[in-house]
Amino acid sequence: MADRSGSDPVVQARRRAVVDRPWTWLTQVHGADVVVVAGPGDGAGEPADAAVSVRSDVALAIVTADCAPVAFASPEGVVGVAHAGWRGLVAGVLEATVTAMRGAGARTIVAALGPCIHAECYPFGPSDLDMVAERLGAEVRGRSAAGQPALDIPRAVRLVLRRVDVDVVVDAAVCTACSVDHWSWRARQERGRQASVVWLP
Repeated sequence: MADRSGSDPVVQARRRAVVDRPWTWLTQVHGADVVVVAGPGDGAGEPADAAVSVRSDVALAIVTADCAPVAFASPEGVVGVAHAGWRGLVAGVLEATVTAMRGAGARTIVAALGPCIHAECYPFGPSDLDMVAERLGAEVRGRSAAGQPALDIPRAVRLVLRRVDVDVVVDAAVCTACSVDHWSWRARQERGRQASVVWLP
């Protein structure tokens, strides 16, 4: 999905096969900005790492390889999606997404964690790991399969969401670096990305 603008007919057809309505895709920057989507296609291409909406005629999309895709829903009809790599987690993208959803009327929020890199495949520089652990908590420290210090992205997502009263009710439990069915930049330098799309029925 190299052309996320939607002008490529192949991209348009693939999108329609998933959900046939305008997609809001983002120019992801590993930050904490959230786009509040007020209408079909609104905010498409904006530099942000999360989107939320109450509209039933939109689709919210992010793309990931090794970062964590996190989808959100609430019984009040507010949905969201976030791209959570280590920089975004440190910046507070998950907390910002939850805050935006609550601002839109969500009271109870649940989350789904999609495929992302796991600690066994994610050795991490000690100084950067110290910084992430200081921000998110020591529990994010893990070990790679080779015994190196590693970052545990799924655990980090769960820790952050627990602090803001959001339960992870679905976990794909798939490591993108291990899975031959998923793209991984870290493991294989692949340029493809998984798309995670959220919409109201």
